[in-house]
Amino acid sequence: MPEKRSRIFSRAFKLAAVRRMMAGENVTALSRELQVLRKDLYYWRTRFRAGGPEALRGKGRPKKELQRTPAQEPVGEIEKARERIAELERKIGQQQVDLDFFRQALHRVGGARRPRAEPGVRRSTKSSKR
Repeated sequence: MPEKRSRIFSRAFKLAAVRRMMAGENVTALSRELQVLRKDLYYWRTRFRAGGPEALRGKGRPKKELQRTPAQEPVGEIEKARERIAELERKIGQQQVDLDFFRQALHRVGGARRPRAEPGVRRSTKSSKR
C-alpha cells in the first residue's frame, strides 16, 4: 500500500485560499486549482471565522476555543439574537402596513385628479359615500 504524505501549507497560502472562497469563488474549481481537498478549504474557512488569521497555523491540534459547536454557544447571545430578529420582523410588518396605506391613498388621489375639459370649467369629483 502506498504511503500517504500530507502536504504542509503556509499560513499565507491558507489565508489566500480562504479569502478567495469568501469572495465567492467556486470551491470545487479553487480546490482543483490549488490541489487541495475541498474539506480542507472548508476547515480553514471555519478556523479563520472562529479565530482570524492567527487560527490558520501550521501543525498541531487546534485550540479548544476554536472547536466550539453551536450547542456550546452562550445562551444569552442566542436569546439576544432572537429578540433582535423579532424586533426587525415587527418593523418590517409596520413598514408594509404603511406602504399599503400610502399606495392606496396615492391610487385614490390619482383617480380624483381629472384634467379639466376647458379652461375655467370646474371639474367634477367623485362623491363621497358616507
